[in-house]
Formats: sequence, structure tokens, C-alpha cells
Amino acid sequence: MNLTHTKLQPFPHSPPLTHPTFLFSSRSLLPFPRNLKPAHVRPSFLYKKHTLLRYGCFGVSRSRTRSSISEVEEEQKQKPVLVKRAYPFDEIEPKWQRYWEQNRTFRTPNDVDTSKPKFYVLDMFPYPSGAGLHVGHPLGYTATDILARFKRMQGYNVLHPMGWDAFGLPAEQYAIETGTHPKLTTLRNINRFRSQLKSLGFSYDWDREISTIEPEYYKWTQWIFLQLLKRGLAYQAEVPVNWCPALGTVLANEEVVDGVSERGGHPVIRKPMRQWMLKITAYADRLLEDLDELDWPESIKEMQRNWIGRSEGAEVEFCVLDSDGMETDMKITVYTTRPDTIFGATYLVVAPEYTLLSSIVSTEQRESVEGYQDIASRKSDLERTELQKEKTGVFSGCYAKNPTSGEPIPIWVADYVLGSYGTGAIMAVPAHDARDHEFASKFNIPIKWVVTPNNGSCVESGKAYSGEGIIVNSSNLKVGLDINGLSSKEAAYKVIEWAEKVGKGKKKVNYKLRDWLFARQRYWGEPIPVIFLEDSGESLPVLESELPLTLPELDDFTPSGTGEPPLSKAVSWIKTIDPSSGKPATRETNTMPQWAGSCWYYLRFMDPKNSNELVDKAKEKYWSPVDVYVGGAEHAVLHLLYSRFWHKVLYDIGVVSTKEPFKCVINQGIILGEVQYTACKDTDGNYISADSADDLGEYLQEIIPEERVVKSGEFFVLKDNPNIRLIARAHKMSKSRGNVVNPDDVVSEYGADSLRLYEMFMGPFRDSKTWNTSGIEGVHRFLGRTWRLIVGSPLHHGAFRDGTLVTDEEPTTEQLRALHKCIAKVTEEIEGTRFNTGISAMMEFINAAYKWDKQPKAIIEAFVLLLSPYAPHMAEELWSRLGHPDSIAYKAFPKADPAYLKESTVVLPVQINGKTRGTIQVEKGCSEEDAFTLASQDEKLSKYLNGKPIKKRIFVPGKILNVILDRQNVKAGSIQ
Repeated sequence: MNLTHTKLQPFPHSPPLTHPTFLFSSRSLLPFPRNLKPAHVRPSFLYKKHTLLRYGCFGVSRSRTRSSISEVEEEQKQKPVLVKRAYPFDEIEPKWQRYWEQNRTFRTPNDVDTSKPKFYVLDMFPYPSGAGLHVGHPLGYTATDILARFKRMQGYNVLHPMGWDAFGLPAEQYAIETGTHPKLTTLRNINRFRSQLKSLGFSYDWDREISTIEPEYYKWTQWIFLQLLKRGLAYQAEVPVNWCPALGTVLANEEVVDGVSERGGHPVIRKPMRQWMLKITAYADRLLEDLDELDWPESIKEMQRNWIGRSEGAEVEFCVLDSDGMETDMKITVYTTRPDTIFGATYLVVAPEYTLLSSIVSTEQRESVEGYQDIASRKSDLERTELQKEKTGVFSGCYAKNPTSGEPIPIWVADYVLGSYGTGAIMAVPAHDARDHEFASKFNIPIKWVVTPNNGSCVESGKAYSGEGIIVNSSNLKVGLDINGLSSKEAAYKVIEWAEKVGKGKKKVNYKLRDWLFARQRYWGEPIPVIFLEDSGESLPVLESELPLTLPELDDFTPSGTGEPPLSKAVSWIKTIDPSSGKPATRETNTMPQWAGSCWYYLRFMDPKNSNELVDKAKEKYWSPVDVYVGGAEHAVLHLLYSRFWHKVLYDIGVVSTKEPFKCVINQGIILGEVQYTACKDTDGNYISADSADDLGEYLQEIIPEERVVKSGEFFVLKDNPNIRLIARAHKMSKSRGNVVNPDDVVSEYGADSLRLYEMFMGPFRDSKTWNTSGIEGVHRFLGRTWRLIVGSPLHHGAFRDGTLVTDEEPTTEQLRALHKCIAKVTEEIEGTRFNTGISAMMEFINAAYKWDKQPKAIIEAFVLLLSPYAPHMAEELWSRLGHPDSIAYKAFPKADPAYLKESTVVLPVQINGKTRGTIQVEKGCSEEDAFTLASQDEKLSKYLNGKPIKKRIFVPGKILNVILDRQNVKAGSIQ
């Protein structure tokens, strides 16, 4: 039986294919040489490999009998197969990971030499899910690790820690479904994440590891909450919230999609509940102003500006009219950013949750309004305010008086107005607002034009004009207001002045930003350190000396269904005594949201073992702020904004020394799953081209295996029918799509250094990229070539020799130029986080080095130092083989010598009888004779020159060499 050509059967629903076999030594996975592989191969780790971990061949059919497997084992014993490897990563990587752990190589001492520069590089706190890592996760982690290793080698004190954002809903839901305590599952997940991260060689200081679920950590989260409470920045209020009965908790707007919970797809309703709130709005202006000082992506800063949504305008009162059209004492206050358009307000809109709505609505309309309120309660704020959605609403049955025109205008209820923004009511000016225009057109409400464009151009029919201009139709001498002919800005100022004078309104600055809803009806979160006196209900803070207030042990985490949190079941824990008065009291049963622990963790990493204060002042002053913070753009307006808010509070009370926590934020791109190919079929099952499928109307789709696909121009088509164009699309990795690639599998087949290099080489760090398993083979070959250049090819028995092939000879000028060009490029590209082009520079160096007869030790050592941040395991091994007893981690990173960066050669065009036939590379100042000699030796040019009679040569130094042949003595046809 020839194992090399075994026909492999992938697991169900995968087509059979010929696949290279993999044999296991007693220690590792050993692939056959590349030249034995078929032309088109899908990497073996995409198949379920656990079936044959013992037998050395992935993907063998489950139907294989025990006897046939025994035959395989017997043949392996009788006929050993020698397998060559690119390099022994399976031996190197575990070896150096053990070394780093045993020697605590990357530990940052508590007391560092503060005279040295510092570099604090941080990954956004990961949530340790049960699924573990997929290959998209290491993208950011690899980048920060390269930066950390680079800065250590440049002499910086580096802080590069890792920890876990471990509270949250997923673990609690799993606990409810399985009856397993969330702490057990969370700790298990953490252990898995940690082992995966260590297997990739990341240089984290594991002595500083923290987790939000540890009482020693959340003691200080609770302490921060008490500081907010003391300063009136934490309070309780009755607010409408997204309530999910099935999950038994309040959800943030971002956790609700199309009226259902993002997790589980359960219905969500809006209901008022008494909740803890944090007054982030008190810091709105500072959060805006300080953005300008940050080295963040402009898109992230703009998202925060829009989320805060500062606007200047006016609050104006509209008097509610009774059924006889007479003014009542009831007034609706609206907020508007365009007071200049007030004469054009032809109706008011109040939110479904508007506090005065029940007092305004008429008897005839009450049932309709209440039905509409119920429907609106099932939508999230994001759904309600989506610009593209069709506007809905219901008439309240009541009118108000426009204070400027004196006209009665109807009051409508519509969900595109939010009770949480402004006053919960707006004046609608349909001629000059697109949403109002759409609503008015649908419900036949009058549209009154009060602004004309400055340039006198006509407004497109059927559309609103929302720009500024000259005011028209805006005069009422009875109320003393005439703004006709004024510009929009002048009119706005005059309207505000008039409103303040007659007591109808005032100037107002408003924000879209809402106070932070800080309570969750969950068990798995930080307890809120507040008690309530039983006799009065008064809330009191837990004494700081009693922190941490730890979670009680519970067996039942299920929601009560009434809004009462799971902690309400911990009766003995709830009951307590107020230490100040001795009165009976009860504990708060809501817990903090998951965001709480991640708001300040970057500070704890500076001083993780401190039991007396959140962070030592001297350590904070040295390490703050975080120099580089890497994570996803999806955290722009939640984690990043909340962290900035808490940091500013801590700055105000003297805990931190900087106004901002993160100096530079970098958003890495997303790694998408491998491209999936889909064919379209008509209802009879016949293939149809994707470009004509839409014309067909109804059609079916079929996933096509990659081996049946070929590229044709810009498109992908069926290999056996090129007329059938396919849909080629990559999706975000997810278990539901089945396109998740486990980094453990990649590491077992190619090694951690190959995975690190591939993730950096795929494309620009900030761009999204598509995973392509075959692509990793390219960087793996590069590492193999690097290894063989320095160590040599494997010996006859497959193992590699000890030591290296380097010599003690002095480097040539050519070698020094190649090295220093590489040093300059790699240094520049790491500093600019352009890691892919840094790898390209190292590949170019290795290509050049293979042309040298000797490999001087001075050159090779410098290159290994360059490689170290990217492929640390190989670099450590090569450094050791080069005779160095210590780790490479703190050796000085090479510096480029400018003397070797000057170009000393030029590309010289060579012409034969005036026609360019090729080029040669010559030294600057090269003589005519040397140039001609090089041209004669060139493979392409020699056929034109060697043995041919030459009439003359025309040589312009550094510009051109033109050789004129003696045509009389040249045989016909010799020059083509």
C-alpha cells in the first residue's frame, strides 16, 4: 500500500480528492515534500482530523476497517518513510515557549528604570467565549506583539499585558441552559484562550494577567462607581428600556436587531423601569473637545462626534388648544436647531412615550394611540430613527398653537421621534426637513415654504429644501415678529431673541448623547455597592472599607420573568444592616453591565497586585497614556467613549495624570472566511449564469467546491462549463456559516511563525482581508528558505545539523548594502504598521542572499534580529545556534547605516544598432569597456554581440550603451 497516493475521503458532504499524506513522528506532524503534492490541494486541517491523529493521515473515511488501519501501521514499521520538512518548527516552537515561560522573559518589573523611554501597547480586552480563537483574532494580537518586541529591542521599557473581560450575558445564558455555574465555564474558556495565545508566541507579561470576574479586580470597579455616586454622576431614574422577557434583562440599543435580541432572537419590548444611570452627558463637551488631540482614525472620531451629537438651537413652547380652539395651561416644549423655520411648522410630533401624551390625546383617538404605543414599544431606537424606513404615525386628536403664526396645528404621535432626545417633541417643518416632508406627504398635512435658496435656484418638485437661505412667508405683526428677507442665521438669532422676550422659549444647546444606562437584570456581573433602608427606601453607598461586595453563590440563574434580577433569589445575601444607623436594609439586586470592567482595565495592568489603591500614582504617571491601543472599530461609541468618560472622572479626582486614556488607536481589518463559490439554478435544476439570475426572478443556489471552479478574466466560472458565471463571496467567520478556521490546526501544520507572518502578509493591517489557506504556504516556504540558508538542508535521515553554515569572513560591500537596505525598510514599515511590506523586504533580502557564495556571520546575525519580532521562535533558535546563550528578545535592533543606502548602481539600457535590446546593471562611474563586457556576458544580449563584428560603440556614462554592428560583415538574418 503506497501511503503517498492514498485516495482520501473527506467527511460527509465533501467531494473525494487526492490529498498528500501526513505522517506523525513521535513528536510532530511531518508533511511530505511539496513536490509530491497534487497541483490543487485543500489543506488537511479543513477536515476533521481527530479520526486519524494516531494513524498519520487526515480525512480517511470513517468506513476504513480496523484491519486496514493495522496494515498501515505494519507497513510504517516495515518500511519507514523519510519525510523532509521545511524546517523543524514542531521542535523549535514548544522549546522556546517553555524557555520564555520558565525564564519569565517578557515580565515587566514592578520597578522599572524610569529614565528609559516607555512603550505601553495594548490589545482590546477579549471576551473568552467557549468557541476559542479563530484565525481572525490573532491579526491584532500579532501586530501588537511585533510592536512590543521591536520596542524592547530599541531599549524601551515595554508594557504588553493580557487579561479577560469575563463577565457578561453569554456565560450566563450558557449557565441557564446547562446548569453549569458561569464561573466554571468562564475559567475553562480563559484557560483555552490563554493556551492558544501562548501557542502563538505572543510576548505578554503573564504575571500581570487580570480578569474582571476576580473580586480583587472588581473591588476597584465598585470603588469607581462609589466615586461617581459621590459626585452625583450615578443616579436612579425611571426610563424606557429595551426589555427582553426571555433573557430577563435590559438590553442596550446595539443588542437589539429588528425588534429581537441579538443573542437568541427573542422579542424585545420598550417598558419603563427604575434603573441606575451614569451622567456621561455632564462630560459631553469635554469628550468632544479632546478628540482633536488624539491620534485616532478620523472615522472613529467622527462616529463619536455624531454619537454625542452636540447642536445649538432653541426650546420653544407651543400652547395646547382645547376642543373649542382655546388655549389651555398645557404646553408642549420642542427643541429645534432651525428656529428660523418656525413659521413653517405645520404640525407637532410627540414620541409614543412622551410623558404628557395621555393628557393630550382625545377620547376618540385614545384607542388608536395606545395601539400605536404598543407597536412602538417593540422597536429599538435604531430601528425607529432609520432614515430609509417608512414613516408611521397616528393623530392625537388634539391641536396646538404655533406661537409665531398663531395658527392651530395638529399634534401627531410618531416613532421617528424619541422620548430620550431633546424634549420628546418636535415642531415639524415639512418644506425644509426630509423626514417631516415624507410624513406630511403621506398624511396630507400642509406644507409651507419659508426658506428660499440664496442663489435663487428652484427647489426640486416633491422634495424638501433643508439648506439655509433667505426667509419668506414669516411675518406676524400681531405678535411682533417679522423675519422676512433675513438670512437663516440672522432669522434664527431674532426668533430666539423674540421667544426669550415674550417668555415663549430660550436658546438651548442639546446633545444626542444620553446618560449611560448602567443596570442589568443579570447574575453574572459586578454587584452594585448600594443598599436601601427598609423603612424609607433611601439608598446608601456601601462603605469603601467593605469592598469588594462579592457575588453570592447561586444554583438558579434563570430570569424571574417579572423584571426582578436573579440576585433577588439570594435572600440571605440581600438582607443586611446599615452599619451607620443599624437599620435593616436590602442590597441592590441589579448588576453592572459588561462594559464596566473594561472601562478601566488598562490602568490596573500598570499595578495589578495593589490592594490599597486602584493604581500607584508614580506607576500611572510613568506608563500613562496607552501609546498604542489596537482593536475593532465596532467599539467606537461604546467601550472607547465609556472609557474616556471614566478616565476623565478619575482625572478630575486625581487618580490619573492624563486627560485621555489612549494616545493612539488603531483598528485592524477583519479577516473574512475563505471565498465561497455559489452557482445559480433554475427551478428545473439547470445551471444559469449569475449575471442573468436576477432576470429569471426565482432561482436556487448551490455551493460549488473550489476544485470545480476556475477564474475567467475578472470572474469565476464552472470549470466544466465556463459559460456559467458563479457568485464568489467571502463572509465574516462564524460557526453558523461553517467557515471558521481554527489557529490550532494551522499551527500544527505550518507552525506559529508561519501563521503570524501570513496574517501580517495578507495585506495592509487596517484593511479587511480574505483568508486563503493555500496562501500560508508562501510564507512557510520563505521561513524554510531562511532556515536552509542559515542551517543548511536536512541530512539524509531527515534531521537538520546542529549549528549553522555562516562564516567569519568580512561582508562584502554588496552584502552590506543588501542588509542595510533591508534594515531601513523593515524599521520604517514596523513603525508605520505596514507589516506586509516589511515582510516583503525580508523576502527580497533572502532572495539576494541565496546568490552569495558565503554567508558572513555579521550579516546573518543582523538579519535574524530583523526577523525576530515577526517570527520569534525561529529567530530565537537561529540566535542560539549562532552562539548566543541569551534570548534575542532584548538584543539591540539593527540600525541602518546611511552610507550603504546610497544607490551605487544604475540600470543602463543597451542598444544594438539604435534599438534597445535589454538592460544591464552597472556601478556608477562604470567605464565603457566594463559596460561592454557586462553586456557581452548578459544572457539576453550576448546573442547579439558575441562573435559579431562591431563598427563602433556609443557610450554615455550612466545613460546608454549603443553598439553599432558592421552590417557588411554580418550575415543576413543574424539580427532579428
